[in-house]
Amino acid sequence: MIDYEKIQAKAALDMRPSGIRKFFALASEIPDCISLGVGEPDFQTPWSIRESAIHSLEIGRTKYTSNAGLLPLRTEITNFMARKYDLHYDPDQVLVTVGGSEAIDLAIRMLVEPGDEVIIPEPCYVSYEPITTLTGGVPVHIQCTEENQFRITPGQIRNALTEKTKLLVLSYPNNPTGAVLRHEDLVGIAEVLKDTDVIVLSDEIYAELVYGNEKYESIASIEGMKERTIVVNGFSKSFSMTGWRLGYAVGPQKLIDTMTKIHQSCIMCSPTTSQYAGITALKECDEDIKNMREEYDFRRKYCVRKLNEMGLHTFEPRGAFYVFPNITSSGLNSDEFCMQLLKKKNVAIVPGTAFGNSGEGFARISYAYSLEHLQTALGRIEEFLHELKGEE
Repeated sequence: MIDYEKIQAKAALDMRPSGIRKFFALASEIPDCISLGVGEPDFQTPWSIRESAIHSLEIGRTKYTSNAGLLPLRTEITNFMARKYDLHYDPDQVLVTVGGSEAIDLAIRMLVEPGDEVIIPEPCYVSYEPITTLTGGVPVHIQCTEENQFRITPGQIRNALTEKTKLLVLSYPNNPTGAVLRHEDLVGIAEVLKDTDVIVLSDEIYAELVYGNEKYESIASIEGMKERTIVVNGFSKSFSMTGWRLGYAVGPQKLIDTMTKIHQSCIMCSPTTSQYAGITALKECDEDIKNMREEYDFRRKYCVRKLNEMGLHTFEPRGAFYVFPNITSSGLNSDEFCMQLLKKKNVAIVPGTAFGNSGEGFARISYAYSLEHLQTALGRIEEFLHELKGEE
């Protein structure tokens, strides 16, 4: 009899399952359940993107592409980054990946060796820690607080740096909090890192979803940071292309070349049809992004107002499409709150602890859903809170 526990890699066995997917799976088994748990836009992929994909299939563009991705797509990525963020790269500094998630995986595996430390601000997206530990790296968690609008500070980074630090992960606009770093934050971080060999992995998947009059600013645009920053982005969120699995990494060519070697051994290339669709997305769909962003902004304001009115203090997110209400007034911890809400009111949201221990006392609600969907779910949450008070 094979002892499967014994033969598996300890790092793989010790990985924590995704808290997001846990509640998504539970919600799928409950009739009449409303799920606000998954960060997936409710908009259709713009028609021009779908049409270009259909055309590529009709004319037989179904072969492998180069490992790095189609040159016209990599060229459009550089044009997009120059136009949107004033960042200038050559196509050879771009690697097209299977979603932003693969780009994150490649960057960490390319850099991190056993014993290397990776600074990870929390709360954060669920994949950074498990990928780090699978490589033998050591996650160094930094708690970002509601009082500081969930922004990591240069001082926190300085205090976390050691001779073993290899990588700093920045995830802004942030999932799950919606926090965005200001220009002065980026300048301060650059000052801390300027005399080190620490590389920054800047996960900018929500860069196009920043609200108000502010324009997103990448840390790679700060003096001295482009040479030490790998920018990760993709098409899932801003173009509503989650199922197309298309992302990219941009950075110093020597680092991108090594990531490409790993990519060609594991993946070969990103889906060809998706790549042709991505060219159209970057060239023609700025107006679609604008329209989706305006709708998200309306939903954002609605959710923040309603949650605050029902007594769940909620930081106003400046980016992405999540709110992160403080649920401590309920008297329940994060897991208890979300599980009881699911069982009693058939509403699925994600406990803050799914995004690290510093998420305790919070829950994540995605507003990438229709207003009608949100109104119904928030109404049920309000009923749940009233019933909790009645039980006291």
